[in-house]
Amino acid sequence: MQPRNMSMSGVVDLAAVKAAGEAKAKAEQARAESARQGGTPAVPPSALVIDVDEAGFESDVLQRSTEVPVVIDFWAEWCQPCKQLSPVLERLAAEYAGRFVLAKIDVDANQMLMQQFGVQGIPAVFAVVAGQALPLFQGAAPEAQIRQTLDQLVQVAEERFGLTGIAVDADAAPGAAPEAAAVPAGPYDALLEAAVQALDAGDFAGAVQAYRNVLVDDPENPEAKLGLAQAELLGRVGKLDPQVVRKAAADAPADVRAQIDAADLDLVGGHVEDAFGRLVETVRRTAGADRDAARLHLLGLFEVIGSDDPRVVKARGALARVLF
Repeated sequence: MQPRNMSMSGVVDLAAVKAAGEAKAKAEQARAESARQGGTPAVPPSALVIDVDEAGFESDVLQRSTEVPVVIDFWAEWCQPCKQLSPVLERLAAEYAGRFVLAKIDVDANQMLMQQFGVQGIPAVFAVVAGQALPLFQGAAPEAQIRQTLDQLVQVAEERFGLTGIAVDADAAPGAAPEAAAVPAGPYDALLEAAVQALDAGDFAGAVQAYRNVLVDDPENPEAKLGLAQAELLGRVGKLDPQVVRKAAADAPADVRAQIDAADLDLVGGHVEDAFGRLVETVRRTAGADRDAARLHLLGLFEVIGSDDPRVVKARGALARVLF
């Protein structure tokens, strides 16, 4: 029942590399055995969110993680932030449609698991991929950050371990299959134009609000998402003294705030790879909340450039290597 190959420090060493290789091999063996037995049948949507206890941890989490990433939500009935976070995770589990499974663990009833994962406070969210456990975040994080974290988890699980998720049988749910999503209201030309005008005038707060107004009705609007990320970046950089920031970053390589500010300056100055490399290195040399802050900020900078940009693809790979 003890989670195997756990490394909460994130330090990359030969032992971790060997453990990752062994985990990948085990995952491949498990998939091969499943294929010989006719493959894994599609599961109903209700199977994407499960309650897990100490007795079932081996089968429900460790063994399952050889087929699909398992996200663990440590919660308790008395925890108010948990009541905010858990519904978001459950909704995203359904939305991601088998690319991960959500395992909910009540810490009051499963103290041993809480101790084995080193949980210091709840809500706390971890993942297990091919038998390897890693921390994701603690606290009721904003949904945008949760999505970024899950996207990265899914990508790494597929690229490094070949885990493409499990099939979901929508017709197995009570009632009919989910209705198609409603078409967002629009058009948003006026709001988007207002945002551009605000940017041109240096009114970054106004641009941010205009883009957010679009995203309220159309959360996946690509132009608004990109514009919002850029407007927020410009707003942050406008408050910085470049000389002070550069000196602070050079004098204190382990100062996460200084490195984040310097990365913002790098990006605005057109030094995209320098910005990404700086934060990847910051993630590598830090741990805990500092590491999470650097990682999440880097994911936000990816949004500024665009997920299809080859520099982003390269940096995502570098980030995965220091995280796993």
